[in-house]
Amino acid sequence: MKVMAALPFRWQLTAGGQIGRLLGRIGRRRRKIAAANLALCFPERSPAERAELLDQHFTALGIGLFETAMAWWAPDEQLHDLAEIKGAEHLEEALARGKGVILLTGHFTTLELGARFITWRQPLHAMYRPHKNPLYETVMRRERERRSRLPPLPHDDLRGLLRAFRKGQAVWYAPDQNHGLRNSAFVPFFGIPTCTITATSRLAALSGAAVVPYFPRRLPGAAGYVVDILPALDHFPSGDVLADTQRINALLETHIRQVPEQYLWVHRRFKTRPPGSPNVYPL
Repeated sequence: MKVMAALPFRWQLTAGGQIGRLLGRIGRRRRKIAAANLALCFPERSPAERAELLDQHFTALGIGLFETAMAWWAPDEQLHDLAEIKGAEHLEEALARGKGVILLTGHFTTLELGARFITWRQPLHAMYRPHKNPLYETVMRRERERRSRLPPLPHDDLRGLLRAFRKGQAVWYAPDQNHGLRNSAFVPFFGIPTCTITATSRLAALSGAAVVPYFPRRLPGAAGYVVDILPALDHFPSGDVLADTQRINALLETHIRQVPEQYLWVHRRFKTRPPGSPNVYPL
């Protein structure tokens, strides 16, 4: 990955796309999962259009390997000309409140690189689930801490999280994966009742931290990246956890639709189903 990060950007895009397309051919199980997700979320598209989007997604996944390598090992001078950050003033205004910030985003293929760009403006903690592979876990934690200038926080470290907010710090958080029914509720996502973590609303209520959404996206060709930082969510939390969770899903959906190929469709987002609902994934 260090070697990958040292390659010229155009080479990374080309090699990453080729690797992704290869993974799309040999990773049959993940391809079926992604295809099922796209069929659920984009029923208005024809089968041919969804097949094309599926191929584009695996291309983005391959490029994402290089983007992760860049996020961890590329020097700042190599990356600065590739990134434009819009709305940094919204993050600064939220931090000025002194109660910390929940940096809310989704699992895009540009996830690691987008977070690296944010750290140019603000150090952050990253909330994460430890990886099963001990080598990958060690490297990921070390490089995230080195680049973000604050240690990552395991998802179950509530004390560490609240301590960070009391210090007025920013915490990266992506609540858009399926982790089962605990602390979750079924709310719409692309029109589908989806098991969704409700912790964002609860954390904001408990800590007083502002929720600042941001979304990274890779531009066409070799034009680089844009990170859109939005204003802190107003009237959040509202006191209605379900309404807050649905609001976040709707926000995520809006930005996923802008670059659907760059969202992580190989995750079994709809694995947990409402009672009586059929399984949506092939065996």
